[in-house]
Amino acid sequence: MSAVLGYAGQVVTPQPDRSEVVPHASEGSTPDRPRGRFWWLKWVAGVLLVALLVAEGVYLWPRLHESWIALSEIHWGWLAACIVAQAVSLSGYGRVQKQLLRAGGVAVSQRKSVSVVYASTAMAVTLPAGQVFSTAFTYRETRRWGASPVVASWQLAISGVIAGIGLALIGVGGALLVGGSVSPFTLTFSIAGLIALIFAVHYVSAHPNSIEAAVRWALVRVNAMRNKPADTGMSTVREMLQQLESVQLGKRDGAITLGWSAVHRVADIACLAAACYAIGADPALSGLLIAFAAGKAVATIPLAPGGLVFVDATLIATLTTAASISASQAVAAAFVYRGVSFILVAIVGWIVFLFLFRRHQHEDLEFDVELERSEQRALHEPPAVEIDGLESPKGERQRRENS
Repeated sequence: MSAVLGYAGQVVTPQPDRSEVVPHASEGSTPDRPRGRFWWLKWVAGVLLVALLVAEGVYLWPRLHESWIALSEIHWGWLAACIVAQAVSLSGYGRVQKQLLRAGGVAVSQRKSVSVVYASTAMAVTLPAGQVFSTAFTYRETRRWGASPVVASWQLAISGVIAGIGLALIGVGGALLVGGSVSPFTLTFSIAGLIALIFAVHYVSAHPNSIEAAVRWALVRVNAMRNKPADTGMSTVREMLQQLESVQLGKRDGAITLGWSAVHRVADIACLAAACYAIGADPALSGLLIAFAAGKAVATIPLAPGGLVFVDATLIATLTTAASISASQAVAAAFVYRGVSFILVAIVGWIVFLFLFRRHQHEDLEFDVELERSEQRALHEPPAVEIDGLESPKGERQRRENS
């Protein structure tokens, strides 16, 4: 090559600077990620869960044969009653959701409300951190029905508070029936808290001006401590109060909501009782109430999806000690109840989700953005004005957007 070019010397090919060459990872390999400070916690949790399962298996092994006999001789009529009771329970919760949204000016059919209840329950009992996904899903769907952010959040908060107080009353009732000592203050506080909640919501919706004055008083002092203008954040408060004005939870609506909440809880207790009767047990009513309240309380602890293992162990222990049934019957009854209220509901809920809600899940972000824009326009634009039967351009545009 050098002879052709007329140069007799040796041609030296330039070499790359090795100091600037960045070593590349081999094909198919991924760079190592630094471990977190508490990476070992998941291994400890896994070991503890396995140890709990082994301990529960060792404890229950001598009774599993008797439990299997009870399950093999199950009474199919009581099993059907167990399934019907759980369906009535979820339908009652759908009615609670429907009634609260109705008080906020949102009309929704019972079918849609129950569909959301089934789908959100399936998420809550099967997904890790399922309560978070369940709440977000319910919030998004109620927004699709036309609920404002305040009304959608209000519905979730009020239904949760009612459910919590109702569960406390069930536990207190079980303790009273079994002959335990219950503080009168605890019983009075639970009932008074529920009544005060209804009246507080009614007062806030009926007197928004007084609430705005109280919030302004507090906001002025907070802004003074933060060295900001006195009216900082007041526009956001006004927008929230405008949305809250649409909530009209009167005495009738409050009574109906409490009634359907009672149906929801009583039917769930009936489901547990039917599960016991289906395997030939005869539990005491007081024990049923205590076992139900204890199981639901443990289910709220985010240790495993649907409280797996923890709720089952709690039901078995409380049914044995408080409901006066044998350990083998308690195992079989817990298996039937959880099979209906956990597994069957999860299967039906995911089927409902796939057929009714999966289609528009990829549109959620776009939907949320457009919904926020339309609400901001509605808050800042003047209302539609009709003159001699003619509608203003802004009113016509709002009518087209709403349709």
